[in-house]
Amino acid sequence: MTAAAYSADGYVPDDVSAAFRPQRLDMVDCALVVLFLVGLYSGIALQVSEKVPLTCAPSGLAGLWMLWRRRNEIRQSHLAGLLLVELIFVGSILSAQDITFLGKRSTGLLQLTYSMVIAYGMFLTLVHAERRQVAAILLSFCLFIIVGCALETWTSLRDVSDYVRAKLYNADYVYDADLRDQILYGKVRPKLFTSEPSAVTFAYTHYAAVWLAVSPWRYKYAVYASLLGLAIIVLPGPTLMLMLLLAIPYLTFLAGGSRRTAPARMLGAVVISALIVLIAYVAGKTLFAERLNELQAGKDASFFYRFTGPMLVAFDMFKHHPWAGAGLTGEPYIAERVLSVYMNSASFESAWRITKVADTLTNFFWLHWIYLGAVWGVIVIVALSLWLRMLGAASILYCWAIWTVLGQASGSYVGPKTWAVLLIGAATTILVTRDTAQAAPLASAPAGPLLRPMRPRLRLVEGRT
Repeated sequence: MTAAAYSADGYVPDDVSAAFRPQRLDMVDCALVVLFLVGLYSGIALQVSEKVPLTCAPSGLAGLWMLWRRRNEIRQSHLAGLLLVELIFVGSILSAQDITFLGKRSTGLLQLTYSMVIAYGMFLTLVHAERRQVAAILLSFCLFIIVGCALETWTSLRDVSDYVRAKLYNADYVYDADLRDQILYGKVRPKLFTSEPSAVTFAYTHYAAVWLAVSPWRYKYAVYASLLGLAIIVLPGPTLMLMLLLAIPYLTFLAGGSRRTAPARMLGAVVISALIVLIAYVAGKTLFAERLNELQAGKDASFFYRFTGPMLVAFDMFKHHPWAGAGLTGEPYIAERVLSVYMNSASFESAWRITKVADTLTNFFWLHWIYLGAVWGVIVIVALSLWLRMLGAASILYCWAIWTVLGQASGSYVGPKTWAVLLIGAATTILVTRDTAQAAPLASAPAGPLLRPMRPRLRLVEGRT
């Protein structure tokens, strides 16, 4: 076993390079990967029935198609891990109180299963791809977002974008806080064919962070900083500060090649991570001072529903429903408790209108604990970690770190975004570690001689020795 066979959390499968041999994606695979990313970006939903929406429909189509194309590469251990996770979730909803909500929770389980299956299809495609090819797709998507948002801000593309948004999305979910954006940012933030600006910044942040990890470029940190700078100019928002935080898991758990577990490198990663946190704090205070002032004054409903509120509700679940929480998509069951928690919070304004409790819990990290409680929440984390290990993820800690960070910027725990973040993270660890494992034997092999040594030859001649 080479030095590259160890990851920052102590494990890398020995056969990671053999199990997922790189092969250049063909045109169909590339188109499906792009379609999957477009689905996560847009969040377009199709209403399958009155109560069951097919969220991120383009991603669903692409994920199932990729799963079919890679059907011969599906392993029994992968399916066994997925089945274990599903059974754990079934146990959690059966353990939740008030069986009258079992139908609602079962609908959530159905959506969760759909999301995990299509994310697994994306995983199978990415782990067999070339690292440079995946990086090129992600960087191209980020540049498309930058250029598109710039055109929407300074050209008539905004009219086209608004028209498309009106056709694709439910009017109840279309962003209508342009006046607030003009006050806070000095301009209307671009939506670029999505329902709201946060959808743009979430996708941009996610794709850029994955690109940072998979890109083999020597100067990728400078490019990453440039991507952040361009985004702050073109599509400003506090979510962009997560780009800095998402660099920390990569520096800590994946960067460094075969030396990633060396004490000196780990110490350096910790120091750099602390500096990044400091930079993110100072940059946030400087660039988004007006937004932070609203937050401190208790006037920022968006931040409250995205972070403060879900966190308070999760702590309330630990106190009143520690065993199984509210159950999957169990917002109707805890609606009164949510309102009570909010009304007792100093950060909540009673003038804020709440039409649907689920719309006020937009943080999939805290939704995990709200839906599952403390006990089943831990059990599910263990089961998912075991599945990631079966999939061959080289660093479980990296997967959970990016999942936790990005969870602060998106809700819909049972939706495709939540599980795409986790499984794309797993694929990222494999892509990075596979290249390291393949390069290590070449780097460790002794260099051959520059000149071939001369071998003496004996020739027998008749009558001579």
